[in-house]
Amino acid sequence: MGRDVVIRVRDLRVGYGEDIVLDQVSFDVYEGEVFVILGGSGCGKSTLLKGMIGLIPPFAGRVLIDGDSVSEDEERLKGIFRKIGVLYQGAALFGSMTVAENVALPIQAYTRLPPESVNVIVQMKLGLVNLNGYENHLPSELSGGMKKRAGLARAMALNPKILFFDEPSAGLDPVTSAELDQLILQLNRNLGTTMVIVTHELQSIFAVAQRVIMLDRQTRGIIAEGDPQYLRDHSQNQAVKRFFNRVVNTE
Repeated sequence: MGRDVVIRVRDLRVGYGEDIVLDQVSFDVYEGEVFVILGGSGCGKSTLLKGMIGLIPPFAGRVLIDGDSVSEDEERLKGIFRKIGVLYQGAALFGSMTVAENVALPIQAYTRLPPESVNVIVQMKLGLVNLNGYENHLPSELSGGMKKRAGLARAMALNPKILFFDEPSAGLDPVTSAELDQLILQLNRNLGTTMVIVTHELQSIFAVAQRVIMLDRQTRGIIAEGDPQYLRDHSQNQAVKRFFNRVVNTE
């Protein structure tokens, strides 16, 4: 692709307890691309994301983020966390804190900037997601889409090289979901940030994805990789064709 690899996943095996969810998973994510992890319910999309950012330790294999190995080593993880931002499915805002206080949290945790500088950065990040004027609102005073944007502002607080999204359209109406898709594309174009998105929403996939991998629950691995439109129109894998064309399996 002519771009550097910023995430390298090799032979990854992840799961919970004795339950292996994904096995022998390998792929690369390139600098500046919008990369989507997709598949049906229960295929391991969110589990893969957790393994990639160090929230769950792998049974085997490895993940390299910008050349650094994701491991259980606390100091190494701290370095990686400065390079990434995560928008969780429910936005994961602290309900007792204002929007500005939520966005300021990672800045205060990872830098020693004075309060005046923190406030300037917070205002900049809220401006990027069109939330100017909502600094003093609590999460309970925001709509679902606004909560997602506030969570995105917090994810961008430290100017991460990579942004991870876990089901960003979950719980949103079609119009709000489309607006979030457009914001993701705008940020990718303007900032050059690498985006890794977990989703099963077809409209969002076709709107934002430059490249996808599709996970499969039965094989516990990747069954397709590439451009989503091409996979929809040309894949010979029946599970892939059914997913992209919303065809019910009657077998």
